[in-house]
Amino acid sequence: MFQEVNDAEFVSSENSTLKFWEDSSIFQKLRDQNKNKPVWSFLDGPITANNPMGVHHAWGRTYKDTYQRFHAMTGHKLRYQNGFDCQGLWVEVEVEKELGYSTKNEIAEKGIDLFVNACKKRVLKFAARQTEQSIRLGYWMEWDHPDQLRLLSDSIESDDEITYTTANNTTVSGKADELVSRLGNAEWGGSYFTFSTENNEAIWTFLKKCHERKKIYRGYDVMPWSGRGGSAYSQMEIADGRKLTTHKSIFVKFPLKGRKNEYLLIWTTTPWTLTSNVAAAINTELDYVKLKANRDDAIYYFAKENLDFQRLSKEFKEGFGRPEWSWPKDVPKLKTISQIFKEQGGYEIEGSVKGSELVGLEYEGPFDDLAAQNAPGGFPEEETLMDETAVSCHRVIDGGRDSKGKPHVIAGEGTGIVHTAPGCGDVDHHLGKEAGIVGIAPLGEDGRFFDGFGDFTGREAIDPETAELVFQKLKEKGLLVYVEKYPHIYPHCWRTGDELVFRLVDEWFINMDWRDEIKEVTRKINWVPNSIDGEEREIEWLSNMRDWMISKKRFWGLALPIWRDEETGDFEVIGSLAELKERAVEGWDQLEGHTPHRPWIDKVKIKNPANGNLMTRVEDVGNPWLDAGIVPFSTMQYNTNQEEWKKWYPADLVTECFPGQFRNWFYALLSMATMMDNTPPFKTLLGHRLVMNE
Repeated sequence: MFQEVNDAEFVSSENSTLKFWEDSSIFQKLRDQNKNKPVWSFLDGPITANNPMGVHHAWGRTYKDTYQRFHAMTGHKLRYQNGFDCQGLWVEVEVEKELGYSTKNEIAEKGIDLFVNACKKRVLKFAARQTEQSIRLGYWMEWDHPDQLRLLSDSIESDDEITYTTANNTTVSGKADELVSRLGNAEWGGSYFTFSTENNEAIWTFLKKCHERKKIYRGYDVMPWSGRGGSAYSQMEIADGRKLTTHKSIFVKFPLKGRKNEYLLIWTTTPWTLTSNVAAAINTELDYVKLKANRDDAIYYFAKENLDFQRLSKEFKEGFGRPEWSWPKDVPKLKTISQIFKEQGGYEIEGSVKGSELVGLEYEGPFDDLAAQNAPGGFPEEETLMDETAVSCHRVIDGGRDSKGKPHVIAGEGTGIVHTAPGCGDVDHHLGKEAGIVGIAPLGEDGRFFDGFGDFTGREAIDPETAELVFQKLKEKGLLVYVEKYPHIYPHCWRTGDELVFRLVDEWFINMDWRDEIKEVTRKINWVPNSIDGEEREIEWLSNMRDWMISKKRFWGLALPIWRDEETGDFEVIGSLAELKERAVEGWDQLEGHTPHRPWIDKVKIKNPANGNLMTRVEDVGNPWLDAGIVPFSTMQYNTNQEEWKKWYPADLVTECFPGQFRNWFYALLSMATMMDNTPPFKTLLGHRLVMNE
């Protein structure tokens, strides 16, 4: 009944099918056949044009192609628009390697224009490569011609006019930079590029709407930071960069003032932050044991429950929640605090006190000899606290509770006394504000210690040698109790793999106090399959997220349309290039003919209507999830042809992997659409599994 297949000849049959489609214009015939049929709108999540495609990309594209083919076969007109994600640190990192740069400062020194042009060239180069790979995969989209994308890439830095053949085979002429700015427009067809002017302007429209609702603000906070990248990371970005990591953690003692030979027992997994300690936080409701060590008759205070607590015992047996996160083979089982003291000569328990009784006790810090510890107002100085130094603030404080009412300090892992460094930790920063104490922010943009930190000055915080110097100093002072290898899940840059630190920064944020509006939009969407609990996942993320950090102290990305009066601090958000041109008082001629990127847009200045002062654009570029989140508007002509936009919006389907995109692309789509017009940007979302490494 069936003919036996001895040699499937997959590759040759695939190539013959591709040739048949091309020679017979099958894709174009399908589009012609359906051009007057009802529309079915698919919105493609953009692939980063930074390297060749991987297997995980092919997996997702197979889903996308299958759904589009099905709806074409049922008689629907489709847009067939692929998307390329173009801007952000992941491109910058690769270009830094290409140019041989080792630090962020080299970019500014050697020319931001040179660097930005190199980023554009790389994106176009790999957009061409990924286009070829997608065609080979059999993925039907309205593709740009790969050779024409390479022509643009090769011509970026030239002022000569070139002739470019668009995806729909019309020819246009102009300078490469001008042509690049228009890629993906409705007239030319082809893939959308998130670096296009239409995409960037649509984000300006969104940010203008946020500003009109008074949701944009400049804030100071302690954020995850990459020393190599010289950039902060938002809450949504670090979720995908968590890795199982082994650090050396330490138990250290803080001498209590006025209490001879009595100490607070402190534990930390980030020894470098001890240089910047300001306070010690406890839970007022916990019982704290008074342990007397036999070797020196010293009294140690720590949470009573922690004495015999089996630290990470479950993780030792079962790992950290993922198959690849098993307990490291070179790390022994962790010792209990009881075991540590027994091995050091034994101990006696002299009683216990309530945590509330410890509040207010003053102590000597482990690095009070550092200049930064003695700087009036902290480091950097806080004008309202000039009568205080970190040393004068060393005391036990109430750790308080989070927004859900859960205590910040708990029994179990650690000692129940949390070393608090307001310039080095997220929760620490907010505790410091509430307690009215100074902060010490020790690290520069490169992740190295500033001057004022003695032998630590110039050292990189994440360098293991820095931790060793901490141990050496503490040992010399007689404050070191115990050092151990400690495995835990630690944030890394999700693109470079570098360990992150927490650093005090000033960034631009969107106040997300309108999250309930986004939740209402979320509930109108069909999330499939039911097994992924899509709506529940998204609602949970929306409930727990913090304000959206939208800025990056980098070079290649959306130019945040925020102009600031340096004298008064006033700022304005510009909603379009037309508005900027109308208000520009200098620098427009240097921007004209370029895409609205750094450094050209940085030249444009406007006047403060309140006092006539010049306002300068903030140097920050945008969080790249803004780029992808706006595409339901930018790719469907929201700003240029509202009638056409209404034909295709909202999209009938989007599909990407989970769980990461629930807090990244899906979140950006939903938030931006809610602000733009308070409607769902898509009707149905298909979440599929992510292809992992072997």
